[in-house]
Amino acid sequence: MLSMLFNPYRRSFAVLALAGLASSSLCAQALNPSRPDWLAPTQRWLDAAVATALPPGTSPLRTEIELGELDSRLRLAPCAKVEPFLPPGARLWGKTRLGLRCVEGPSRWTVFLPLTVKAFGPAWVVRGDIASGTVLTESDALQAEVDWALEPSAVVVTPEQWVGQVAARALSTGQVLRQAAVRPAQVFLAGAQIRVVAQGQGFQVTTDGLALSAGVIGQQARVRMDNGRIMSGLVTDRRTVTMEL
Repeated sequence: MLSMLFNPYRRSFAVLALAGLASSSLCAQALNPSRPDWLAPTQRWLDAAVATALPPGTSPLRTEIELGELDSRLRLAPCAKVEPFLPPGARLWGKTRLGLRCVEGPSRWTVFLPLTVKAFGPAWVVRGDIASGTVLTESDALQAEVDWALEPSAVVVTPEQWVGQVAARALSTGQVLRQAAVRPAQVFLAGAQIRVVAQGQGFQVTTDGLALSAGVIGQQARVRMDNGRIMSGLVTDRRTVTMEL
């Protein structure tokens, strides 16, 4: 098991600086899947790749990398230089794979090593079963350490990202709150009478308006003003649209 810290949002690890990080001990031997001599150098390469890609000042996660096994039936020719790489579309996050190719040897070959990247850190988990469409409150979730990489959808880190949002589907006890599990709440329908706050540098005017589209907190809505003019503004609460002039 290999453990290290990294930034979860740099999931491609800057293409891992592939050219400069190939392990010399891995390159010097034949990669024979029937014996474990390739395992330690591969882990060292991954360790170096992750450490190199770490930007300064990031909030770390507790990371574990579990290497899988190559097909035991493989018989690979000796190779003077083996180069690790990420296959197109792959990233070191969750269940993935690492490519290994011979670039100097009597026979060129490429194999793919399965691996699992786990990234543990604080997140919000559901306290009890929640029906789809429920507006979430602070009492609906608590903090716990979870594997951020278990699913592709990003976790929501702060209460501001989920309190007041709506459950996009039914949520069960212990489920991690991720971006795909919540959506902004719709607070009024088209045709509702709403309050319009128009503001600019040094002034603010409040008036009434008629919603021409449904209102979702944090999104734009179209409004017909008392003078008949149609404008758009940001929905800020259950009956307010704010416009910057």
